[in-house]
Amino acid sequence: MRRWEFLIEHALLACALVSVVTTVGIIAVLAIESFEFFRVAPLTEFLFGTEWTPLFAEKRFGVLPLVVGTLLVSAIAMVVALPMGLLSAIYLSEYAGPRVRRVIKPILEVLAGVPTVVYGYFALLFVTPLLQQIIPSLAGFNALSPGIVMGIMILPLVSSLTEDAMRSVPNGLREASYALGATRMQTSLTVVVPAAFSGITAAFILAISRAVGETMIVAVAAGQQPRLTLDPRVPIETMTAYIVQVSLGDTPTGTLEYRTIFAVGMLLFLGTFGLNMVSTWLRDRYREEYA
Repeated sequence: MRRWEFLIEHALLACALVSVVTTVGIIAVLAIESFEFFRVAPLTEFLFGTEWTPLFAEKRFGVLPLVVGTLLVSAIAMVVALPMGLLSAIYLSEYAGPRVRRVIKPILEVLAGVPTVVYGYFALLFVTPLLQQIIPSLAGFNALSPGIVMGIMILPLVSSLTEDAMRSVPNGLREASYALGATRMQTSLTVVVPAAFSGITAAFILAISRAVGETMIVAVAAGQQPRLTLDPRVPIETMTAYIVQVSLGDTPTGTLEYRTIFAVGMLLFLGTFGLNMVSTWLRDRYREEYA
């Protein structure tokens, strides 16, 4: 028996170490290749330059157009996902009965199972032509359409995590609010939501991190034109879309152009890592408050 326990314990340890070793390997590859890139391209130009043309004859390595394109699409997605996710979570947590919740919640979560490439072509072939009837100046590739579809894609993430945070609020707070004469809407908005604020914020930050790291929707529907603009009607390029562009192209391995994807990947990794750390801190704080 002890022998089996010893083997099981070390097997579980090995499984846990796989994720640690994988993470360390990813960071090491990004760091090594990024270091080789920055030996040639100045870090200041990379961070503050406004032109990104590493695949052209006249090379420019300013990553700001990719960063702004990523933030623009993510911001549009958040405008769609956050209000809808919060409102749907309030309904599921405070209004829907058990039978309704069993029907609606799985339907919402089906959206999370749709492949992202399907969302990309949905944005390109359905949403964009539909929006062009409303906004004639909208280009075939743009930031608006993939942003809206991305918001729909991450809606289940926002709704599910927000609902979990709200349902974890002690019922005593709700009962005290009802005892003072508050309506269900007043209780939901002025008692439950503020009490679950840190958990809701953690859900929002995780959703932002998911939007920033999304690849296929923007690669298919946003275009591949790195431009420094906040106009959602024109083609843009995000950091993830650029990585796909170079990875699937004819760029030789080991060249400066090839190493740009690792520099962009490191910047993207640091950004999403920071967002995840903030989300974890907020979630832990929430659990401490209501443990």
